[in-house]
Amino acid sequence: MIIVSACLAGCECRYDGKSNEVPEIKKLVLENKAIALCPENLGGLSTPRIPCEIVRINNELKVIGRDQNDYTAQFTKGAEIAANVAKALHCKTVILKANSPSCGYGKIYDGSFTGKYKEGNGFTANILANNGVQILNEESFYSILTNEK
Repeated sequence: MIIVSACLAGCECRYDGKSNEVPEIKKLVLENKAIALCPENLGGLSTPRIPCEIVRINNELKVIGRDQNDYTAQFTKGAEIAANVAKALHCKTVILKANSPSCGYGKIYDGSFTGKYKEGNGFTANILANNGVQILNEESFYSILTNEK
């Protein structure tokens, strides 16, 4: 089973209440080849919600909202739940939303809320990668479509 970011499957669960629907990813869910989840919602955050980015404070990674509040606990909880779901489903591959403080892998927003990027992983992507799960995003997932034919 593949896990996909719910926003990529068309669920309106982004911070701004919109989706990032990718028709091919939505099709995977509709064909029961993938399950959609939103780590931020799983962690207890509502939709819509304050935009958040990852910053380093006192040598510790924190998820801080544009409102300057600390949302690290919710992002951590969502990541842990997503990891437990992946383990229960024997998930080897996920398709996650690029650049997100939960799902970004390799590149995330830099914490300045200016649209700039830095190297790094979102909380969910990081825990899944550390558990040996292959992380793809909405641009790199096409390889699994060609492999299943």
